[in-house]
Amino acid sequence: MVKSFQLARLPRILFREGIISQLPEQAALFGRNLVLVTGKSSFMSSARAEKLLTDFGRKGIAFHHVAINGEPSPSDIDSAVDALKGKPIDLIVGIGGGSVLDAGKALSAMINRPESVKRFLEGVGDLDHPGTKLPYVALPTTSGTGSEATKNAVISETGVNGFKKSLRHDNFVPDLAMIDPELSINCPPDITAASGMDCFTQLTEAYLSDKSFGYTDALAMEGLKAIKHSLVRCCRDGHDIEARAGMSFAALTSGICLANAGLGIVHGFASSVGGFYNVPHGLLCGTLMAKANEVNVRELRKRTDGQAALKKYALLGRLFLEETGKNDDYYIDGFITYLRKLTIDLGLTGLGNFGIGGKEIRLISAATENKNNPVKLASGEMEEILMSALSV
Repeated sequence: MVKSFQLARLPRILFREGIISQLPEQAALFGRNLVLVTGKSSFMSSARAEKLLTDFGRKGIAFHHVAINGEPSPSDIDSAVDALKGKPIDLIVGIGGGSVLDAGKALSAMINRPESVKRFLEGVGDLDHPGTKLPYVALPTTSGTGSEATKNAVISETGVNGFKKSLRHDNFVPDLAMIDPELSINCPPDITAASGMDCFTQLTEAYLSDKSFGYTDALAMEGLKAIKHSLVRCCRDGHDIEARAGMSFAALTSGICLANAGLGIVHGFASSVGGFYNVPHGLLCGTLMAKANEVNVRELRKRTDGQAALKKYALLGRLFLEETGKNDDYYIDGFITYLRKLTIDLGLTGLGNFGIGGKEIRLISAATENKNNPVKLASGEMEEILMSALSV
């Protein structure tokens, strides 16, 4: 029997090496006045940016530039909106990592609103956004969040009363996602590793999610095959364009999968930890992934209703181990061992380096959601996962 499901809206997707050359043409379909959202300096100081801005001029496209340094905060979005008020704007274009793409998404939703973005954040605000926005085009330069294919923009505010919450509406899915693997070539190895582990985690959690179904399973497995063949290669040689394309595909696919199947305990922690501490999202995912799946498997093995999820774990082991003739338990345990080794090989650092200590563990665990995980974890198991990640 086919499981009931619904599919989330997708952007129009263009995937090709060098596709950024078509951005002026695509942007002109929306208008001649745009806001260009990028990171602080890396893209804007590149030869690609110089050519892009020249091509904008040839097309008669005027632009305002907004630079985002790190994960966007409410004040970042509010300040950018204030600076752009009264200016004719037809389109928002985001070129950067997940934080930049989320910032662009939020700007497209808030540019014509008088309120602070904070008032519309899930679990924080007091208003529901009506879904009105300016057209938005997203071009990722890292292979991690898959934000180019999702409806939510993550906004963070760190500190004692901090949060990491989403501005979310079906209409906020980008109108156009242009995925150009060449844009990720100069991504540094540490960011490549961290964003790649975010992508890996999203695909794995969506595959194991209790909301998954046939389409998301099929997509997730294709993305995971790309992870297997491309992640380590990208970290070793950033100019391996075949591997970069594989990771670009995996990241896009992870965004589609999470939008439809949801995510598990690692991303639950990413939300709660991100509210208290300024920890790079992908690094957080990478340090938690092995232990989180180890605990999931242990708890699933105690249950009579955990066999379906354990079968999926065994399939993951078969994919990544490339060994034949073994039983399911061998592949399940082998997948966890693979994750542990990958964490070490990629040089991911422990969360203790960001000021997180044992006394904060209980507070963070209490603030962590445990939805869509293949097994419901108790507070003790969640604290165990976090403790293991303080040093890697």
